[in-house]
Amino acid sequence: MSDLLTALALMLAIEGLSFAAFPGAMQRALRDASEMPERMLRLLGFGAAFVGVILVWVAKGFPALKLL
Repeated sequence: MSDLLTALALMLAIEGLSFAAFPGAMQRALRDASEMPERMLRLLGFGAAFVGVILVWVAKGFPALKLL
């Protein structure tokens, strides 16, 4: 549970810094995202989630391999 809280806190910190450092670029990115088709957003979301899970798996030292 503490890993989840740490991940959420890090996400908020990075997102907050992005808006603070590049407000114009973030507005454009949000505007562009709102104009994208839902299918594209869904695919990008699943892709980002997949990459995130893989990165956590790598960072934790491939714990699932110990089960094999």
